[in-house]
Amino acid sequence: LEIYDDLRHSIEHDELVVHYQPIASVADGNIVALEALVRWNHPTRGLLGPMEFIPFAEETDLIFSLGRWVLREACTTMARWRNDVPGAQDAYIAVNLSVHQLSDVSLLDSIAAALADSGLPPEALVLEVTESLLMSETQETIDALGGIHAMGVGLAIDDFGTGESSLARLKRFPVKVLKIDKSFVDGLGILETDEAIVAAIVQLSKALGLVVLAEGVETPAQLERVAALGCDLYQGYLMSRPISADHVDFAKKAETTPQTDPPA
Repeated sequence: LEIYDDLRHSIEHDELVVHYQPIASVADGNIVALEALVRWNHPTRGLLGPMEFIPFAEETDLIFSLGRWVLREACTTMARWRNDVPGAQDAYIAVNLSVHQLSDVSLLDSIAAALADSGLPPEALVLEVTESLLMSETQETIDALGGIHAMGVGLAIDDFGTGESSLARLKRFPVKVLKIDKSFVDGLGILETDEAIVAAIVQLSKALGLVVLAEGVETPAQLERVAALGCDLYQGYLMSRPISADHVDFAKKAETTPQTDPPA
């Protein structure tokens, strides 16, 4: 009850903060997008990562108000960047959408309101859903994803390859971006099986007209491999860890060595 009251108070009083992890083009290293990742500025425990409170929010009704807050904040920030920052005019913002949020009857209205209030065009927003959603294929999920697509908002499948779905399922969903899970990127140049899996995912994704994003790229060698295998985009510590909005630099390109985790 104490955690519930604290989190509700923080949502209502803007005590949360969004950090942004850049997504870059494999071809030239330019930032083409940012993923919005929420943090909780807890009054006594300090800055908390999402895994320390998102699971709790998903077990309560707080995930709905939390999701609306993050969406509104991310859209407002990206709209400001696109208007004011050189190099950001064509960038998009990626926001995670939990399976619980898809059951929210006001979800489409919340998305429309965030876009209208911020002035962000729908094509500059991509909502990320987990691969497990492809397994459910409930009418509720299909209707929600179809409604999002009809608004002109993009959809991305996160952590692809870790679940039990197949690429064949993707043709039944209006997906724009496919994110290859970090566990496969870790094995590139080391495990032939991971090389084969990534190559197959890329080839079939291209046949379906999807943009392929490699997650968790941390070394120049990994970037070289995802480029050779045909990935379009990448994100990870080689480019940048998640950072506050005022540290985002659209002129930045990949470092030659990966960045380390921020202090706990």
